[in-house]
Amino acid sequence: MPRSRGTVEESSPSAGQLSPRLRLRSPRLDEASKLTELCLRSKACWGYGEEFMRACEVELTVTASTMCPPSYFKLAEIDGRIVGMAQVTLEQEVAKLEKLFVEPSLLRSGAGKALFDWAASMAREAGAGRMVVEADPNAAGFYQRMGAVDDGVAPSGSIPGRILPRLTLRL
Repeated sequence: MPRSRGTVEESSPSAGQLSPRLRLRSPRLDEASKLTELCLRSKACWGYGEEFMRACEVELTVTASTMCPPSYFKLAEIDGRIVGMAQVTLEQEVAKLEKLFVEPSLLRSGAGKALFDWAASMAREAGAGRMVVEADPNAAGFYQRMGAVDDGVAPSGSIPGRILPRLTLRL
């Protein structure tokens, strides 16, 4: 698995300048519960109710076993604090961005872009020709800004009857 380090823009009045404080690294297996909590906080920031969030818990849970191949993980941290995470799976020439979550207070900080760029780069290096994202409707605009294009819809893995936008990035 390729290892990446990166820098991103800070969310501050001087946004736009690259910050050496943010780095990407592979998570440790003992960080699974912290990553699950991050996923749930990030999902909840869109205003979903308790029942909806309970329905999403299984899909958003990160475990030591889900952190191993065929999944590839990277987390973003600032000053040692986990502020984002991404999970990619590969199947032949198709990569799937399974999860990309950022601390709600750091949305639009550049952490998500750094994680997305890692995911696309890792998938490309692994031989994937495209990366597919089944996005929360509130996050679809982010993926479009990253270059992904609408590619239909997909059923939610958590909420029966809910349809999610599917986007594809050509690698």
